Amino acid sequence: MKKLYRSKTDKKLAGVCGGLSRYLNIDSTVVRLVWLACCLFCGAGLLLYAIAWIVMPEEPDETLVDEQ
Repeated sequence: MKKLYRSKTDKKLAGVCGGLSRYLNIDSTVVRLVWLACCLFCGAGLLLYAIAWIVMPEEPDETLVDEQ
């Protein structure tokens, strides 16, 4: 089962878009552009990003995943 995590490797600020792109299996640039459009046109993008930053757990280390 896939889980949604903030990315440690594909991040510009907090890894929210990188994690979302990995979860949806699409390019992270597309997610960032959609998020930017939300910020500019809807106005709720920054608030949603902050909430996602707080709610989404950070991606676990590779070594810890392999041991479980």
